Amino acid sequence: MSSDPVSLSGALASFSDLWSPRIVTAVNDYDVRIAKVEGEHVWHVHDHTDEFFLVLEGELTIALREAAGERTVVLPKGSVFTVPRGTEHKPVAPHGASILMFEPTGTLTVGDRHDEVPDHVDATTGHALS
Repeated sequence: MSSDPVSLSGALASFSDLWSPRIVTAVNDYDVRIAKVEGEHVWHVHDHTDEFFLVLEGELTIALREAAGERTVVLPKGSVFTVPRGTEHKPVAPHGASILMFEPTGTLTVGDRHDEVPDHVDATTGHALS
């Protein structure tokens, strides 16, 4: 990781792949990842970690399957939300969005358990910025 400041807008402009996060820096044992997203991700769950989302541009919807039933949270630009560990969830961005996530280094984007991964979703632990 570079010790220089990172422009998030510059980093987002450096790639066009959807659902394919780039690692912009690290904080302790966590990656700070950014991603461009549009359409639907996949239902998945992270058994051992929470997942933090910050919407930089656009709007992100996260469907959740919780003990009390299913619900959906809507995150407009500037909103944050943390999906608790063990909660099945599916991010959706019908009109596109740019997001920032905090996840432990090595965390797969499709979690520990997931539905079949569609071709448009990159099952990765994040890519370095070019």
